[in-house]
Amino acid sequence: MARFLWLNWSGGGNLPPSLGIARALTERGHKVIFAGRPEMVPRVEAAGFEAIEFKRAYAQVDRYPQNHPLTHASCYLTSPAVADEAKSIVASEAPDVVLIDAMFPAALAQAPSFGLPCSLILHTFLFRQIDMWRNVFTMFGGMRQQAGFGSLPDVDTLWRRMDCIVCTALAAFDASPLPGWDLVRHVGPVLENEKIAVPVSLPWAENDPTPLVLASFSTGFEQRNADKLQRTLDALGELPVHVVATTAGIVAAAELRAPANAFVVDYAAHDPIIARAALVVTHGGHGTAMRSLRHGVPMVLMPGLAADQPHIAALMQEWGVGRALPGDAGADAIRAAAQDILTTSSYRPRAAQRAAALRGIDAAGDAAKVLENLAMPKFVRGSSISAAAVEGLAGCQ
Repeated sequence: MARFLWLNWSGGGNLPPSLGIARALTERGHKVIFAGRPEMVPRVEAAGFEAIEFKRAYAQVDRYPQNHPLTHASCYLTSPAVADEAKSIVASEAPDVVLIDAMFPAALAQAPSFGLPCSLILHTFLFRQIDMWRNVFTMFGGMRQQAGFGSLPDVDTLWRRMDCIVCTALAAFDASPLPGWDLVRHVGPVLENEKIAVPVSLPWAENDPTPLVLASFSTGFEQRNADKLQRTLDALGELPVHVVATTAGIVAAAELRAPANAFVVDYAAHDPIIARAALVVTHGGHGTAMRSLRHGVPMVLMPGLAADQPHIAALMQEWGVGRALPGDAGADAIRAAAQDILTTSSYRPRAAQRAAALRGIDAAGDAAKVLENLAMPKFVRGSSISAAAVEGLAGCQ
């Protein structure tokens, strides 16, 4: 059994696929321990994994630019206090392999000092969005420098010096690999449900012919936007559809004016709903977009704060499987986009074509196999396995 320590960024849709990979590793006999900000801990423990809290996640937040939606996130992801604590946690936990979220520069910068195999985990496209990633790390680095701290290496340096990069996007959907990035392994989307996302009973019969629409935006509190959800409900309330709106617990039902055709719930397993749906209205997160495509369901996409969401929204429109709107689109624009998708025959077949590429994928299992290989030399040490076999199994494969 190997010990994997996951230095985690639990923002938005990052945590569910991380839990999916951890589940697959556990099923293969390994131990996975998560370490992250305080908000992560209850979600990880609810999934049945050990969770370590970064006690100094926000210790230096007062030095970061205030009145910015990502002030706390930037402090956690880049501050020297967190970097030091990451190094201390690794030393005390003595893992065999360290897994580090792609969005965690403070931890990534410490990776060479760990003296252990390290893999970066990225839960969206890499090559399709490499310039965006460079801009994101420049932004976070700028906020760190405004806080009075020194600069961090750029994203190319931080990512490419890892032993492996596991990308939970489908290679066929990403752009062509760039030279010098041979350590990247695409495994496909890991569409895991958290324990709180349970099947819900809808107030309409399964054979009801009225089109069903799922409205679901980010689960990250940094992207909380009750107004966006209200605009969506206002738009769909005037259409001959049934609406299921999930708030992820970051918007209270009492904050919303739900129309008569809408059913509002904090959490719900999305797969059973999307399987019945004619349309998904979403923020353009990679997980929700891929889940919708897996069921062949087109989308209206209204990006939030995450930098990859506008790119994913634009891609879905380019593929003809959705309509991209600005995040502040009004009810009239949302309604018009929904009507277009619901009344135009081309969207659904194009989404079904993309769904074919996602069938039969065990992304979590494949990710677990890649990560397991990083710890393989420990397993075979002192065994009868040949050196050639060890060389073939070890590393990022």
